[in-house]
Amino acid sequence: MKHIPRKRFGQHFLSDAGIIDAIVREIAPQPGDAMVEIGPGLAALTQPLVERLGRLTVIELDRDLAQRLRGHGQLDVIESDVLKVDFAALAARLVTAPAALRVVGNLPYNISTPILFHLLGFAHLIADQHFMLQKEVIDRMVAKPATSDYSRLSVMLQWRYAMDNVLFVPPESFEPPPRVDSAVVRMVPFAAPPQVDAARLGEIVQVAFSQRRKLLRHTLGKWLEQHAFAGAFDTQRRAEEVPVAEYVALAQAITP
Repeated sequence: MKHIPRKRFGQHFLSDAGIIDAIVREIAPQPGDAMVEIGPGLAALTQPLVERLGRLTVIELDRDLAQRLRGHGQLDVIESDVLKVDFAALAARLVTAPAALRVVGNLPYNISTPILFHLLGFAHLIADQHFMLQKEVIDRMVAKPATSDYSRLSVMLQWRYAMDNVLFVPPESFEPPPRVDSAVVRMVPFAAPPQVDAARLGEIVQVAFSQRRKLLRHTLGKWLEQHAFAGAFDTQRRAEEVPVAEYVALAQAITP
């Protein structure tokens, strides 16, 4: 039975064989890897992955698709909203030391950022992530300071991951075609990231970018005064001009 894509799930199914092959080459799955795929859909990427892995765990929210996937003998299907999945429990079940979890997927574009932030809390258990996302989102993820794409997302991911935009994916590679360009990002967690309170860093960055066109003295400067910060931090800049390392250092200097 033909599956009709559901708009509420943001479903766009990958259908270009050449793009699928290119994505699989970037992922480079190896037999026995502990891998989880988010949003397998019609299994366009799932099938070539599981052929190389031997076994694959997939997370699918759509009930009809999950039922279809259960008929595949090499898949372990988790029917759930990925934002509710405990990846620590998954890693404990799937990973044999010294390996780590590998996560891949064509993420629903309407909730891609919440998924990225959800996975951020499990980065210490993950070897790498390969995601297809809206190209505009990936541009923000990998953006450098003092550019228009540099944002809260840039800072919150770059302190924890090394990231590369590895593949461009045009709209015609999907059925139905989305109205935006897509791309594939590789995210590799740093083995020894800066020790920082992620919640405090997130609060600082959110305040800083809340009015990104204004100088930081109007936003973060007032926040620092409220928290009795006596250190040195130049607030005569805009949020997009501050490197990731400076945001991290500021979060480290302020006790929660």
